[in-house]
Amino acid sequence: MNTLLPINNFYKKILRIALPAIAGLSTQMVVSLVDTAMVGRLSEATYALAAMGIGVLATWALISFFSSLATGTHVIVARRFGQKDYVECGNTLNNSLFISLTIGIIVAAIGAFFAKPIADLFASDDEVAFYASEYIFYRFLGIPFFLISVSYRGFYFGISKTKIFMISGIITNLLNIVFNYIFIFGNLGMSRMGLAGAGLGSTLASSFDFFFYTAIMLLPSYRNRFQNFRRIKIDFDVIRSIWKISIPVSLQNVFILIGFLIFVAITGIIGTQEQAATQATISTLFISFLPCFGFGIAVQTLVGNNLGAGKLNLAKIYGFETAKVATIYTLILGIIFILFPQYVLLMITNDTSIIQTAKPVLRIAGFAQIFYAVGVVLANALQAAGKMLFVMKAEVITNLFVLVPLSYLFGVVFGYGLTGAWFAMPIYIILYSAIIFSKFLSKDWYEKIPLKSQ
Repeated sequence: MNTLLPINNFYKKILRIALPAIAGLSTQMVVSLVDTAMVGRLSEATYALAAMGIGVLATWALISFFSSLATGTHVIVARRFGQKDYVECGNTLNNSLFISLTIGIIVAAIGAFFAKPIADLFASDDEVAFYASEYIFYRFLGIPFFLISVSYRGFYFGISKTKIFMISGIITNLLNIVFNYIFIFGNLGMSRMGLAGAGLGSTLASSFDFFFYTAIMLLPSYRNRFQNFRRIKIDFDVIRSIWKISIPVSLQNVFILIGFLIFVAITGIIGTQEQAATQATISTLFISFLPCFGFGIAVQTLVGNNLGAGKLNLAKIYGFETAKVATIYTLILGIIFILFPQYVLLMITNDTSIIQTAKPVLRIAGFAQIFYAVGVVLANALQAAGKMLFVMKAEVITNLFVLVPLSYLFGVVFGYGLTGAWFAMPIYIILYSAIIFSKFLSKDWYEKIPLKSQ
């Protein structure tokens, strides 16, 4: 009985932070599913879905290098919050916002300008490339708002205020659905834009995040405690600290998305319908991916807070207990995906041929995702402890040197088609999770990260 009470308390604290984050992230999942469902019901669904797969991954491959500013901000603020240095938390947010605004404008301009070459690079079909380029162009217009919101998220995550993220996420993503309905199909007097309308709708909705997060920071309780609007200054020590934490995570994100972009391109070599089925399967997997990221947010906050307070043993316990909870979730979903793939895929598209093509690969993905939670959660815990480089190397090795070559080998060279290409997925996920888990078991998994006046 004496041991059960602390464990229950751990779970309560984990869920108190994780559940709002999961709710906020799940609204993004819902938008992804609804977007894909809307696009999947266009007359040009096969081409549009294939183009959407390229557009989503290509967009994120370019901006994810900078979206990891959330991690840098999150880790520093979590440590400072654990140390009860609230003014430095506000100073960290100010400098993170400065970085996001500067980079957001530059990345938006570059991404919009090179939308067509990016689409041509990864699409083997001209019509798919055309749709993808339009989608990429409109998505990049909203990058400045997105990156500023990323900095705010890192701050709110670090101080355990994930409910703010949840509220903003719900409203923003409801707006996203409304805008997409209007522009994709041409409702309320607007012209029908098809896939391009999904990109424009997402960009318009993303601006709400910026206004909402800023309004919260203007509340007296936040202004008085963190004093971020009273002490505005460019602090190069903080900027360097954010970059030292963020760059390895940025590189990891880019390599992940490039790896998956190549994976989608490989399925395009097998066939356009197979590429559309891959996009439908990936969209379905957001049901498990995004909640796992929510548990990752919780563990990064809890590990960071406890490391900042010098409670190293508690930090490690929170890592393991969060991984357990997340694994229960992915196990349940994995069973559903394996037993009822056709019904899950109906949320994405009513195209019978795409569903039949995607059924066996969703079963494979359902098995693989059971092991995904351990890798994601403990990787976030390691990042909070300063092991960004280790996590990055583990991801690069398993993604680019296991998933990509094996998917091509099984799917194209050996001729096993789409099922063969997707068979590389569980090998990649199990190997990555095993590497992360073994590192977390070691005694040297935490160390001081480069924070000013640590």
